[in-house]
Parts: sequence; structure tokens; C-alpha cells
Amino acid sequence: MFLKHTKWALLWALLILFLCGMPGRDIPHISFLELVSFDKFVHAGIFFVLQVLLIRGFVLQSNYSNLQRHAKIFALLICVAYGGSLEIMQDVVFTERSADVFDFIANSFGCMLGFWLYSRIEKTSLIKFIR
Repeated sequence: MFLKHTKWALLWALLILFLCGMPGRDIPHISFLELVSFDKFVHAGIFFVLQVLLIRGFVLQSNYSNLQRHAKIFALLICVAYGGSLEIMQDVVFTERSADVFDFIANSFGCMLGFWLYSRIEKTSLIKFIR
């Protein structure tokens, strides 16, 4: 039952793991995008999506009232820890990859942005479209 509502978040997390584990030579480099640190926007964006999907999954849980009540903070802690773990894995496990503290900051920023935006939407009538 738990996986029923969090399956999209878990699939998204696996996609992030796959992308972060790709060797550096397989990642396309576009010079003009490097000028605006496009990479950091990508990191923030993918973790924003992960945060929103995980909150949504936790909120929809019917058997775990504590999980529902604290869904946003649980999701934030999990997503930030996942982003940090991926950066460590890039340095230790994956080939041709290295940890970058600024990627971790971008990951965390995306998580916090998802937390903030979900909190704002939750207080409006738009929440019925997410649930």
C-alpha cells in the first residue's frame, strides 16, 4: 500500500540515480549553457520535482497519520539526504564523476522550493488538482 502512492517519486528517484551515475563523457556539454550554470538549474529542477512527488505520495497515505501530518518535512529531509548521498556516491562509487558542494546546494534549493511551493498551493483551491 505504501508504494501505491509513492511509486512516481521512487521512479523519479531512480531516474535521478541513473542520470547522476552516468559517466561524465556521456553527458552533453553545451558551452553557452555552462556560462549561466545551467547544470545547477537542472539539479534544482529535478529535486524540486522529487520533493513535490514525495510530499504528494506521503499526503495520500491513509494508514500512517503521522506521515500525513508531517509529509512535507519528512519529504524534505529524505530529499536533501538523497541529494547529499548522490553527491558522495558520485565521488566514491561512480566513474568519471566527482562530488560538487554547489550541486548539493542546488539539490537542496530545489527541495526547499518544492516544500515552499507545495505549502503555498496547499492553502489554495489548486490542491484538489494535485490530489
